[in-house]
Amino acid sequence: MGEILAVGLGGMLGSILRYLIGLIPVGKMNFPIKTFVINAVGAFVIGMVAAYSLKHSSLDPKIVLFLKVGICGGFTTFSSYALETTDLIKSGHMTLGLLYVIVSIILGVFAVMAGEWMINH
Repeated sequence: MGEILAVGLGGMLGSILRYLIGLIPVGKMNFPIKTFVINAVGAFVIGMVAAYSLKHSSLDPKIVLFLKVGICGGFTTFSSYALETTDLIKSGHMTLGLLYVIVSIILGVFAVMAGEWMINH
Protein backbone atom coordinates (compact mmCIF):
# COMPACT_ATOMS: atom_id res chain seq x y z
CA MET A 1 0.00 0.00 0.00
CA GLY A 2 2.91 2.36 0.75
CA GLU A 3 4.25 1.91 -2.78
CA ILE A 4 0.89 2.84 -4.28
CA LEU A 5 0.71 6.00 -2.18
CA ALA A 6 4.29 6.94 -3.12
CA VAL A 7 3.53 6.60 -6.84
CA GLY A 8 0.17 8.36 -6.51
CA LEU A 9 1.51 11.33 -4.57
CA GLY A 10 4.50 11.68 -6.88
CA GLY A 11 2.24 11.44 -9.92
CA MET A 12 0.00 14.14 -8.53
CA LEU A 13 2.95 16.47 -7.95
CA GLY A 14 4.47 15.75 -11.36
CA SER A 15 1.14 16.35 -13.09
CA ILE A 16 0.57 19.61 -11.26
CA LEU A 17 4.05 20.80 -12.20
CA ARG A 18 3.44 19.86 -15.84
CA TYR A 19 0.13 21.77 -15.78
CA LEU A 20 1.78 24.86 -14.30
CA ILE A 21 4.51 24.82 -16.94
CA GLY A 22 1.77 24.54 -19.56
CA LEU A 23 0.43 27.89 -18.34
CA ILE A 24 3.68 29.71 -19.13
CA PRO A 25 3.11 31.95 -22.17
CA VAL A 26 5.61 31.36 -24.98
CA GLY A 27 4.04 33.26 -27.84
CA LYS A 28 2.74 31.88 -31.12
CA MET A 29 4.87 29.10 -32.52
CA ASN A 30 4.21 25.87 -34.36
CA PHE A 31 6.81 23.83 -32.44
CA PRO A 32 5.43 22.43 -29.12
CA ILE A 33 8.34 23.80 -27.05
CA LYS A 34 6.79 23.30 -23.60
CA THR A 35 6.18 19.57 -24.10
CA PHE A 36 9.65 19.26 -25.62
CA VAL A 37 11.29 20.90 -22.59
CA ILE A 38 9.15 18.95 -20.11
CA ASN A 39 10.17 15.64 -21.70
CA ALA A 40 13.86 16.59 -21.80
CA VAL A 41 13.87 17.73 -18.16
CA GLY A 42 11.94 14.62 -17.10
CA ALA A 43 14.42 12.39 -18.92
CA PHE A 44 17.33 14.18 -17.24
CA VAL A 45 15.80 13.89 -13.77
CA ILE A 46 14.89 10.21 -14.17
CA GLY A 47 18.48 9.55 -15.27
CA MET A 48 19.77 11.25 -12.14
CA VAL A 49 17.34 9.36 -9.88
CA ALA A 50 18.17 6.01 -11.50
CA ALA A 51 21.92 6.56 -11.13
CA TYR A 52 21.63 7.87 -7.58
CA SER A 53 19.47 4.95 -6.47
CA LEU A 54 22.00 2.49 -7.91
CA LYS A 55 24.87 4.22 -6.12
CA HIS A 56 23.02 4.44 -2.81
CA SER A 57 21.35 1.08 -2.26
CA SER A 58 20.25 2.17 1.22
CA LEU A 59 17.80 4.64 -0.37
CA ASP A 60 14.22 3.70 0.49
CA PRO A 61 12.64 2.00 -2.57
CA LYS A 62 9.44 3.99 -1.93
CA ILE A 63 11.36 7.22 -2.46
CA VAL A 64 12.69 5.86 -5.75
CA LEU A 65 9.14 4.94 -6.81
CA PHE A 66 7.91 8.38 -5.70
CA LEU A 67 10.54 10.10 -7.84
CA LYS A 68 10.82 7.83 -10.91
CA VAL A 69 7.35 6.43 -11.45
CA GLY A 70 5.42 9.14 -9.63
CA ILE A 71 6.97 12.53 -10.26
CA CYS A 72 8.77 11.76 -13.53
CA GLY A 73 5.88 9.67 -14.84
CA GLY A 74 3.34 12.35 -13.96
CA PHE A 75 5.56 15.15 -15.24
CA THR A 76 6.61 13.83 -18.64
CA THR A 77 4.14 13.94 -21.45
CA PHE A 78 4.60 11.22 -24.02
CA SER A 79 0.91 11.13 -24.87
CA SER A 80 0.91 14.90 -25.45
CA TYR A 81 4.09 14.53 -27.49
CA ALA A 82 2.46 11.88 -29.70
CA LEU A 83 -0.70 13.97 -30.16
CA GLU A 84 1.25 17.14 -30.99
CA THR A 85 3.38 15.23 -33.50
CA THR A 86 0.22 13.90 -35.14
CA ASP A 87 -1.29 17.40 -35.20
CA LEU A 88 1.86 18.82 -36.83
CA ILE A 89 1.76 16.16 -39.54
CA LYS A 90 -1.99 16.50 -40.15
CA SER A 91 -1.67 20.29 -40.42
CA GLY A 92 0.87 19.98 -43.23
CA HIS A 93 4.02 20.42 -41.12
CA MET A 94 5.47 17.00 -41.96
CA THR A 95 9.10 18.13 -41.76
CA LEU A 96 8.59 19.92 -38.44
CA GLY A 97 6.74 16.87 -37.07
CA LEU A 98 9.54 14.51 -38.07
CA LEU A 99 12.14 16.93 -36.69
CA TYR A 100 10.23 17.01 -33.40
CA VAL A 101 10.26 13.20 -33.21
CA ILE A 102 13.96 12.87 -34.00
CA VAL A 103 15.17 15.70 -31.78
CA SER A 104 12.93 14.63 -28.88
CA ILE A 105 14.25 11.07 -28.95
CA ILE A 106 17.88 12.12 -29.24
CA LEU A 107 17.58 14.79 -26.54
CA GLY A 108 15.63 12.44 -24.26
CA VAL A 109 18.29 9.73 -24.45
CA PHE A 110 21.06 12.30 -24.06
CA ALA A 111 19.29 13.85 -21.05
CA VAL A 112 19.04 10.48 -19.28
CA MET A 113 22.74 9.86 -19.94
CA ALA A 114 23.62 13.37 -18.72
CA GLY A 115 21.59 12.86 -15.54
CA GLU A 116 23.34 9.58 -14.85
CA TRP A 117 26.73 11.13 -15.62
CA MET A 118 26.12 14.00 -13.18
CA ILE A 119 25.44 11.54 -10.38
CA ASN A 120 28.35 9.26 -11.23
CA HIS A 121 31.02 11.96 -11.62
